[in-house]
Amino acid sequence: MRLFSGRFKQSGLLVKMFLVTVVSIIAVTVIITWTTIRMSERFFIETFSITNFKVLTQIKESFESYHQSVVIASNNVAQSGTIKRILSEEYTDPVKLLRAYYNLSQQMKRVSSSLEAYEAGVYVMGINGIGYSTDRTYWPINDEELRNHPITRDTRLKPTRLFYQYDYSRQAKAVGAEPTIVASKALMERMTGKSYGTMYFAIPESEWKSFYANYTSPGNDILVMDRSGVIVSSNRTDLIGDKAMELLGYAAEMERTSGDYRTAKVMGKELIVLSEYLAPFDMYLVNLIDKQTAIGHFIDRKAIVLIVAAVVMAALLIVFLISRRLTRSLSMLVRQIGSASKFDFSHYVKVGGSYETRQIGHAFNAMLDELHDYVEKLVQSQKQIRNAELEALQQQINPHFLYNTLASIKFLVQQGSKEEAAATINALISLLQNAIGHVSETITIGQELVNLKNYVFINQKRYGDRIKVSYFAAPDCLQYQIPRLILQPFIENSFFHAFNRKPEGSIHVMVWREGELLICEVVDNGDGMEVTVDSALPNVKNKRQLFTGIGVRNVNERIKLIYGEAYGVSISSERGEGTKVRIVLPLVAE
Repeated sequence: MRLFSGRFKQSGLLVKMFLVTVVSIIAVTVIITWTTIRMSERFFIETFSITNFKVLTQIKESFESYHQSVVIASNNVAQSGTIKRILSEEYTDPVKLLRAYYNLSQQMKRVSSSLEAYEAGVYVMGINGIGYSTDRTYWPINDEELRNHPITRDTRLKPTRLFYQYDYSRQAKAVGAEPTIVASKALMERMTGKSYGTMYFAIPESEWKSFYANYTSPGNDILVMDRSGVIVSSNRTDLIGDKAMELLGYAAEMERTSGDYRTAKVMGKELIVLSEYLAPFDMYLVNLIDKQTAIGHFIDRKAIVLIVAAVVMAALLIVFLISRRLTRSLSMLVRQIGSASKFDFSHYVKVGGSYETRQIGHAFNAMLDELHDYVEKLVQSQKQIRNAELEALQQQINPHFLYNTLASIKFLVQQGSKEEAAATINALISLLQNAIGHVSETITIGQELVNLKNYVFINQKRYGDRIKVSYFAAPDCLQYQIPRLILQPFIENSFFHAFNRKPEGSIHVMVWREGELLICEVVDNGDGMEVTVDSALPNVKNKRQLFTGIGVRNVNERIKLIYGEAYGVSISSERGEGTKVRIVLPLVAE
């Protein structure tokens, strides 16, 4: 993130504007598209749920009609005195038993007539062990198993209720029968409340499925679930008999809060859940709508994405072209301003483009004019100051140097060395003539070497010849011009500062040409300095010994002022090994 932030800050205006615009357009487009899709989905779900609630209401009415038929049939059984007598009496005579079965079958035919519109089997079982079924195929279970069946036990616990329970018994599975919903109720005497039997209504699951089969479709499923979470009927046969506790929780919640629908992830899918409570059955009628399947047909996400992508690309192209056109003149101005330093600020920028760009261009050109005037005045002022300082230094010949030199000449005369005294006087005269000359004048390499030899000659007469000086100048360099007193300060520093610890040594003065450069070096093998110094020029002075007081730093600044920053003095030194002064000058012919 930091790397991206750093690169973004270093990018140009066009890149920044384009990136900001790209991010803004994409963000706004994504937000608007997402909001629109969500609103459309919500609108569709709400509309779809209203429609499906109406469908559930119709299905609920079908179930209630069916329940009403079962209630009528159960009332007919309970109100039949013949059925009560047959299921209560004990029969020892086989003939009477056969007649009882015959009468019971006739009564059951009249009872089952109220259920003719539906597929269902009615079964009654008395406390005397007599039982009869209108159709065993709906619920293939024997009498012994029925007496001990959980449905019978639940019915006896609450004899006044009509129970609807799911059963898929072992016998039914064995013969390949389909799951069965059983409605059961105890048969009781009105006066005493004593039970004399139980009646059962065996309803095949396919009968319930027919109530809602026409309202289902792929992704739109309906199921009936009891209070324990068992799915007793569904258009999806793979779900029948399974427990769906999570779905039961949503159905119970919607029953308590009277909610319209829920969206939840059930059975691994995003589903819209609608539920109606079937009070007579104590079950839930649940509608499951696969959100992706339902909305996928209504909202073509792929088409929306392609359209949005095309709009975004077109918008970005337009923004890029406009941004580039707006920033082109500014970018060109920036490049011209950035390259101004390559032309020593003498290259004026072209004024054009927008109003703001033109104003910046005019201001920059005006600034260059003022900068040129200022630099010219500053250069003249610096030259004047530097020339004045140099002239003052040249005019102030160190009196100690003159005093010591004259004392040396006096000593030579007293010793009778008249020729050496005369040579020393001639060297001093030549040296003074060169030092007091006009500051702006230059001299040749040959003349500078003559002055150096005179200076070295005088010092050797004063202090002895423990320090040897040698000169190596290329013949083709003797006529090149250099400013006065360029080499003398370094010879002077070597004489009086390089051999404080060593008793003797040597100084080499070398001049040669390298391409278009004139190289002068003053090398000694004296004490050296503590660290290597490169372009760091100490201005060491000793008023008791120096000739003019022109320091090393002064020489370097003079060279740069006259010839430019590419030229000047550099010093390298190593402790105990000596010091090397390198002077780089341009080739200037006479």
